[in-house]
Amino acid sequence: MPNFLKKRWLSYPFFLFLLFTIILIIYLSFYRWEAAIIALIILSGITYSTYRYEQQIQEETEQYISTLSYRVKKVGEEALMEMPIGIILYNDDYQIEWANPYIGSWFEHDTLVGLSINDISEALSPVLNDESDEEIIQINEHNFRVQIKREEKLLYFFDITEKTEIERLYEEGQPILGVIYLDNYDELTQGMNDQLKSRINSQVTSMLNKWSIDNGIFLKRTSSERFVAVLSQQILEQLERTKFDILDQIREFTSKQNVPLTLSIGIGEGSDSLPELGSLAQSSLDLALGRGGDQVAIKQVNGKVKFYGGKTNPVEKRTRVRARVISHALRELVLASDNVIIMGHKSPDMDSIGASIGVLKVAEVNDANGYVVINKEGLDTGVQRLVDNIRQNNDLWNRFISPDEALEIINEGTLLVIVDTHKPSLVIDERLLHRVDHVVVIDHHRRGEEFIENPLLVYMEPYASSTAELVTELLEYQPKHLKLDSLESTALLAGIVVDTKSFTLRTGSRTFDAASYLRGQGADTILVQTFLKENLEEYVKRSRLIESATIYRDGIAISKADPNETYGQVMIAQAADALLSMTGVIASFVISLRDDGKVSVSARSLGDINVQLIMEGMNGGGHLTNAATQIEDATVDEVEEQLKAVVDEYVDGGNGE
Repeated sequence: MPNFLKKRWLSYPFFLFLLFTIILIIYLSFYRWEAAIIALIILSGITYSTYRYEQQIQEETEQYISTLSYRVKKVGEEALMEMPIGIILYNDDYQIEWANPYIGSWFEHDTLVGLSINDISEALSPVLNDESDEEIIQINEHNFRVQIKREEKLLYFFDITEKTEIERLYEEGQPILGVIYLDNYDELTQGMNDQLKSRINSQVTSMLNKWSIDNGIFLKRTSSERFVAVLSQQILEQLERTKFDILDQIREFTSKQNVPLTLSIGIGEGSDSLPELGSLAQSSLDLALGRGGDQVAIKQVNGKVKFYGGKTNPVEKRTRVRARVISHALRELVLASDNVIIMGHKSPDMDSIGASIGVLKVAEVNDANGYVVINKEGLDTGVQRLVDNIRQNNDLWNRFISPDEALEIINEGTLLVIVDTHKPSLVIDERLLHRVDHVVVIDHHRRGEEFIENPLLVYMEPYASSTAELVTELLEYQPKHLKLDSLESTALLAGIVVDTKSFTLRTGSRTFDAASYLRGQGADTILVQTFLKENLEEYVKRSRLIESATIYRDGIAISKADPNETYGQVMIAQAADALLSMTGVIASFVISLRDDGKVSVSARSLGDINVQLIMEGMNGGGHLTNAATQIEDATVDEVEEQLKAVVDEYVDGGNGE
């Protein structure tokens, strides 16, 4: 392209037009020179006019670009100096080299230049060392979103305080639904005179109304024993900080009236859908009642559950009517099944074996083929003695099978009965749960978060001493020709004796009724004691475990075994029981390595301390006075530190959670 075109004298299309016209004029001059001269004059005029026009356009363009450049430069300067975005340049030593006035306005310093990044915020230095490109930090009660440009050593600060506040208000205003239930209200008030019933009803209602008004809760009574509460997330957090002290207030008042009336609350949170919140609240209430009542269960959409309360031993609430109904329902399920498989928990104890034999008898009396799943190896000494006696009874022993054998005989008509546990992770073989559609759960433990999915029938009574006691009551309502032999009734009685520590813990009137029934069926108490005997070596070994105990806090004894020595689960539990019998001990914890490599913690209390809540804090569970947990991939010392931290939280937190 010609140089004059590069200087924008003429546009390139016009240059081509001019060149073509000159060629035509030259050609025309050979034939009509007069016309050629006229055409040349006209062309010169057009060229001059075009040139002047192009010059004017170029000057205007250059002026516009110059003006625009000035404006862009001015805007850039204003953006750096006046826009509400903080900007900081720093060097390799994290010293501030330059900062715009906006970020400087948040500090009392005359200038930020020369200060360290830590002088701005101690939270910034760790962020700069990470790979994150963005972080939220707080400066002088304001929240900033910091964008990090590491290559340029540049920080941008965006004030998101208002946005954060809006989010906080939104979260705090999220709706929460709760269902409040007066435990055992109808049964307790049934025999009262009208005056006493009215006074208790009025006082309890008044206490609940005052509590709701003080905390900003909408409370509506829907029946004699049930209330519905509507609150916000902020109010729920406030109630959690108080550990739901309304539970203590109601309990203390009713105890003075010699009426064991307590409160259970189910709460649903974490959803914008009111129907879903209602479903969560009812599910939480069922969970709280299944754990014995006198507590709060808070269930979130993701399935996580938090518990508060549960300080007292559950009051016996089950009735003979319920036992009869469950017994008949179980019989109908057995009659409709091709075969019945009974399975307890891993490392079975007397209660698990005894209850399994009882359910096996239910299957037998209803003409169904029943089988008990058991791992025949690695049994505890006492359980092994019971199994050895069962081996001598060929008819009964032939009904004991391994998990693999059970998998071979199951079909679409199989009924699976789980006894003495409700957690899938604790059953002897979880594969059976996935292969069988019809499942029954019979258990006496407080219900936890983990639960067997979609059971046909659930008989969970945390008020019972043992699963053997529950099964014994079910046997009483089976066909009248049922007759237990001596070994079967002895196995059931052994389960009750072990779980009640020879009728000293968690023992109600129904426990003695069940024991009386079994004694009438031929249960041998001497044989029970034979099962429970221990050899001298085990006694000495357990004594060493007890000897290592120390008092950690007032009345709380913790025993830690030698990290290089292993103990059986039963011996660990026996050591905890023995510690509890010592003067001044109100709760005991025994920590030891087991043969399977897990570290076991066995916990016992007299009722003043809820060891169930403490063990749940370590992913375990159990009862208020009897609980345990097993921890993998940890040392005895690490578990001891974890236990002490959970105990501290429980005691210092007011025994609430």
